[in-house]
Amino acid sequence: MRYAQLVMGPAGSGKSTYCNVIRKHAEAMNRAIHVVNIDPAADHFDYDCIADIRDLIHVHDAMKDKELHFGPNGGLIFCMEYFVDHLDWLEDLIGVGEDDYIIFDCPGQIELYTHVNMMRKLVNTLQSWNFRVCGVFLLDTQFMVETTKFFSGALVALSAMINLEIPHVNILTKMDLLNKRNKQLVERFLIPDSTLLLEEEETTSGHWNKKYRKLTKALASMMDDYSLLKFLTLDVTDEGSIDDVLLCIDNAIQYGEDAEVKVNYPEAMDDDEDDRAVG
Repeated sequence: MRYAQLVMGPAGSGKSTYCNVIRKHAEAMNRAIHVVNIDPAADHFDYDCIADIRDLIHVHDAMKDKELHFGPNGGLIFCMEYFVDHLDWLEDLIGVGEDDYIIFDCPGQIELYTHVNMMRKLVNTLQSWNFRVCGVFLLDTQFMVETTKFFSGALVALSAMINLEIPHVNILTKMDLLNKRNKQLVERFLIPDSTLLLEEEETTSGHWNKKYRKLTKALASMMDDYSLLKFLTLDVTDEGSIDDVLLCIDNAIQYGEDAEVKVNYPEAMDDDEDDRAVG
């Protein structure tokens, strides 16, 4: 069995940092976790990757093509379509080994996970290659200390969960950048009680809130009824926080559960010892 994480989330949510931190943390534990970059518009990342989509196609290639005339978003969609049509390139690079564990650093364009099918095709192909795949959706904690922003981020995460239909872990990143007060505010969003959050929001005046309060209540009720959303926090300066996140993802994809159990049996007594034991 092989294992994979699809690291998703809006631009600036800390996806590349997450990949590097998890890779280093696993290395310290004598675990081999590899990273594949599938963001054709990536400028820089600190990790060493075993495959980089930019070696296959770069977003600038699509944007500079005189016949295509793509902008940044159109160019990225074109690159991802080209990528999923040439997944044999990826297969050649990652091989067919057993017990592989690979993190895929994905682009930050949300539409890739909500209503187009490129990422779903990638998931289906990985599963056909004997991978157990977990979606890891990152949201920047600094934008989650307000109820309205929380609902916006939560709906995007929920859309990705529904579209990909794989085990899914939601993570609030950059906890190390919050002050003590905001860290306490974030706690109420980890296992959200939407009704309570809306009651808090009632104290906020404004035409926008009044006009769309009924819609917001309906969305909140849906999230509560199905109990699909909860969040972990990640502080990249805290090894315990990193370990908790990795353990949760490992459990989601049943990492290591198919490994053979090793049992140490005592050595059999020699014939003399057998005779003495009988006597």
